[in-house]
Amino acid sequence: MPQNVIFAAGVYKKVAALVMILYSACLFSEQGDLQVFGRFYPGAMLTAQAPVGATVTVFGRSVYLDPQGRFVFGLGRDAKGEVDIHVSTGPGAAKVYSFAVEPREYKIQRIEGVAKKYVSPPESVLARIRRDNASVAKARKVKTTAADFREGFIRPAKGPISGVYGSQRVFNGVPKRPHFGLDIAGPVGRKVLAPAAGTVTLTHPDMYYSGGTLLLDHGQGISSTFIHLSKILVATGQRVERGQVIAEIGATGRVTGPHLDWRVNWFDQRLDPQLLIESP
Repeated sequence: MPQNVIFAAGVYKKVAALVMILYSACLFSEQGDLQVFGRFYPGAMLTAQAPVGATVTVFGRSVYLDPQGRFVFGLGRDAKGEVDIHVSTGPGAAKVYSFAVEPREYKIQRIEGVAKKYVSPPESVLARIRRDNASVAKARKVKTTAADFREGFIRPAKGPISGVYGSQRVFNGVPKRPHFGLDIAGPVGRKVLAPAAGTVTLTHPDMYYSGGTLLLDHGQGISSTFIHLSKILVATGQRVERGQVIAEIGATGRVTGPHLDWRVNWFDQRLDPQLLIESP
């Protein structure tokens, strides 16, 4: 092998090693007796370790610590500035640890001349939409001590990615709700798998916006939502394992074509599913 090729290969290996070191550093933070694993990046799920028996609060929410002092939390789409984690190990022993959030940009699409009927739903369906939203919100408030999320996540369906987390459309100058899921295109009837083990907390055959809707609790506030389904193959309260077939892709609800919209939450914080399946 020519010397210049050997030299280039050596440089490449050193650069690659440096990149991996820097990336790994982004995945671990430590302050005092608090360790956090994951990036402080909008849409990310992070796990952490605090002293056993401590009381921990994130975003004003008291979180569950397992017997080893481990817990989980997530950052929503618009997280910025700093995240404060409050840790108390007893009277007069409270500390606040602050972590800087990395900036993130999203794809914004501006469309003018859109007919009003496509921008806002008619008055006749508002009550139905409110009922749908209340049902989903209730399911996402389920708080268990399970830790199925620790197994890691797999992609729930085959097919090209047709929509990404955080993107947003602006119709006639009016910003609409950002897209909070990962869209996977596929034909009606294609299998949907559980990305991680969990318990079914909601099934609904036909919500106004989301059509066939299924929620799966992975423990400690981490949940998956699957929408636009043509068929739901599990029941509320049922335990499912990672990789188990739970539904079929559809084109129900307000859609332009068949696909799976997979969403992940930590309670009311909306996470980016793609970050979970791309984690090293």
